[in-house]
Formats: sequence, structure tokens, C-alpha cells
Amino acid sequence: MGNPLLDISAVVDEAFLAKYDIKPGNAILAEEKHLPMYDELSSKENVEYIAGGSTQNSIRVAQWMLQIPGATSYMGCIGKDKFGEEMKKDAQAAGAHYYEDDNAPTGTCAVCIVGGERSLVANLSAANCYRFEHLKRPENWALVERAKYIYIAGFFLTVSPDSIQLVAEHAAATNKVFMMNLSAPFICEFFRDAQEKALLYADYIFGNETEARTFAKVRGWETENTEEIALRISQLPKASGAHRRITVITQGCDPVVVADDGKVKTFPVILLPKEKLVDTNGAGDAFVGGFLSQLVQERSIDECVRAACYAANVVIQRSGCTYPEKPDFN
Repeated sequence: MGNPLLDISAVVDEAFLAKYDIKPGNAILAEEKHLPMYDELSSKENVEYIAGGSTQNSIRVAQWMLQIPGATSYMGCIGKDKFGEEMKKDAQAAGAHYYEDDNAPTGTCAVCIVGGERSLVANLSAANCYRFEHLKRPENWALVERAKYIYIAGFFLTVSPDSIQLVAEHAAATNKVFMMNLSAPFICEFFRDAQEKALLYADYIFGNETEARTFAKVRGWETENTEEIALRISQLPKASGAHRRITVITQGCDPVVVADDGKVKTFPVILLPKEKLVDTNGAGDAFVGGFLSQLVQERSIDECVRAACYAANVVIQRSGCTYPEKPDFN
């Protein structure tokens, strides 16, 4: 489950970021001051519209990597409009089951690219209208019951924490694998209570180094060492003892940190010449998608990270979270 958003992606300059008070590389929710930006982005010659939203990106990439029809499913809320119809076409292969809201337009995300680095400003709109009742409909709950692995990005904590809780408790009761992402510093800072309640059930926790350090700072952990933070996250209290918790932290072009069973291991990423970098939008989501594609096949953590790095490497060489027809991972 997650927030399906249509990415409005364009290359901008630093003056554009300053105009709308946007920090480079950040991910935030739109405020009143950001709303004129969407029209301005849309008017740019290089603008692109791409189906997005963090969880949806990860599930689309996992489905692409698996190449097995019907391997994944996804739930979220869109509007009854042209953007919603576009989203349905783009996400059909990933098994999207949308709740369609009558009143709100499909959510959008401004993707502002400066020098290959992306800054995200999400205007949730219809995505914010997802209802607990939709999850409980028999045809939707059947998807949850069929799933063996469940992944939800932390962004969904701002929309329907009750839905996350219901699914998390179901996963714990049935020994399924439940996974979450820290997603953004603001989630760690301003949605701490809801995050802690959900992470209690998480068997895998993903994040990047900035999110991990914010997570640590909010809890008063006096360290910025990513390896130490990953280890401490993996050792936080857990609702179910069926699976040990594994923490996976990415660090851009620096090694991936994995904390598992009291030990920390690092994995080098695939380095990319700067001239091949198109944009980093969706890189973290693609990383998770690649990881999931091997995890569901019960491959080793080493293989999961290798696939994750491959998927992220493919996506950063393209615009948005897109990929060729078939992967060449083996």
C-alpha cells in the first residue's frame, strides 16, 4: 500500500529551488507556497509525466525484475481524472488495485532536478483519501491474505496508519515478512509515534543515510555513524519473533550498510561515470524493488543487495523511475 502519485519531472536551476524554498535532495509534503510550482514545472519544455509514488515505484521495479505475471499487487487512492487513467495504464503490470475518490484529483509529485540530484514535493490530493474501509473490502483483503511478503513505505504513515497497523498485525500473526522504509527525514521527525508503532512489526527496515541519522537524532542517539545506527535499528523491540530484523541503509555512491543478527556488513555499489547519470529520482525505490525481487525467491542477502544495486543503477541512467522492457540481471 502507498501513495500513488504522478511525477511531474523537469530540470530546473538553483534559483527555482530558492524561489519555492526547497532544499536540494529533500523530500517534503507540499504547502500553500508550493502550489504555483506545479503549473510552472508543467510549462517547462523538458517536462515529463511518469507514474510514481515511492511504494508503487518499488513494486513496479520488483515486478519488472521478476518477469512473472501477477507476482505483485498494490493498493492506493487516485482521482477520477486523466492523470488517474494514465496511472492505471502505467501500473497495470504491477497489479494495482486503486480506490478512486470522487472529489480529489490524482496526487502529483514535483520532481525538481538540479545536476542529476532530485528534490521532491508531494501534493497528495487523492492519495491522502485512502480509507481503512477500502482495505477491508473482501476483494482487497484477499490480496493481503495471498501475499507472503508485504512492503509499505513510511510516506503512507501520513495517510492511513490504521491500514498499516492492520496489515502489520496480520503479517505477525501469520509469520509473513513485513517491511517498511524510513522514507524521509520529516517522517522520522514529525510522525515518530505512528512510525514506532509500525516499525515494531518490521522484519526489514530500509532507508538512506540522511533518514537514518535523523531517526537517530530524534531518539537522542549520540552518533552519526551509519553502521552503528543500522545496528541499533535492527535491535529495537520487535512484536514477532518469527523473523529477525534486518536493517538496510543506502549511502548514495558509498557502500550499502546491512545490519543483521548483531553484525554489520557493507556492500559496494555499482559506480557510474557522472556523464551517465540522468537523475536520482526513484533510485532508492528501485533499490528496494530489486531487493524484494530476490528476497521473495528466498535468495541470500548478498544476492538481494546485488539485485538492488543493479536496479538502482538502471534507473539513475533514465528519467524517473523507468526501465527497459526486460532486465539483464543474472
